[in-house]
Amino acid sequence: MTAWADHGEAGNGEPLAIVLRPGNAGSNTAADHIEAARLALAQLPGRLRRRVLVRADSGGGTHEFLTWLTAKSRRLHYSVGMTITEAVAEAIGKVPAQAWTPAYDGDGQVRKGAWVADITGLLELDGWPAGMRVIVRKERPHPGAQLRFTDIDGHRFTAFATDTKRGQLADLELRHRRRARCEDRIRGAKDTGLRNMPLKGFAQNQVWCEIVALACELLAWTQMLALAGTARRWEPKRLRLRLFAVAGRLVRGGRRLRLRLAGRWPWTGQITAAVTRLQALPSG
Repeated sequence: MTAWADHGEAGNGEPLAIVLRPGNAGSNTAADHIEAARLALAQLPGRLRRRVLVRADSGGGTHEFLTWLTAKSRRLHYSVGMTITEAVAEAIGKVPAQAWTPAYDGDGQVRKGAWVADITGLLELDGWPAGMRVIVRKERPHPGAQLRFTDIDGHRFTAFATDTKRGQLADLELRHRRRARCEDRIRGAKDTGLRNMPLKGFAQNQVWCEIVALACELLAWTQMLALAGTARRWEPKRLRLRLFAVAGRLVRGGRRLRLRLAGRWPWTGQITAAVTRLQALPSG
């Protein structure tokens, strides 16, 4: 189980916790979610720990995890996926047609064939944290997509819970859906060594996870500090191909050490610009 700090669309993301779990661990084990969140929060500066939005998939939509997040001593905010249960499906069926508002695509523009609605008032939320809202997204599956058992009337539904009281429903749903950037971070971590556990012992492989997390963090901050534009979002494979594996030569002369790169390499300019940015950073 992993937890990541999202640097937004203009950057990458850094790992805050990678918790190695047994192979038979459940997807919605609240104790593991709490442990991962606790370790992740401990990595943040104290001044930021009360300004955190915790996003999780439907595995995090449990009573225990949300109760832990909403403890007064933490002052955290959340946006977690919820399973489409029979009660949720029944509530969806009661939503008036005029209550559905257009949803947004990844660029924040209205998406045709997708809508969102707030079904909080149609659910019995006894036992859930006070102030919790449940928002549902409805969309037509793209042509050729196979329908699932949870699809209702030919539409695909997803639901999430949040404690955010203000904002347009489409904005809140888009904010939650951007949690999918975590999947990109996990894919990058697999390319950095997380795909296979090379050692025999559980504790040894936990150390391996820490090494992978350190490598991912170095990559993330290298991109944030040294690179610009789309290069900040390059994944490890592309970074290795374009920047890290470039042929070069160290040359000494005039009491200076110089790195010479091939002028024909398409990304030589980005490499030299990255070095210049790093040299301009204040020391300490």
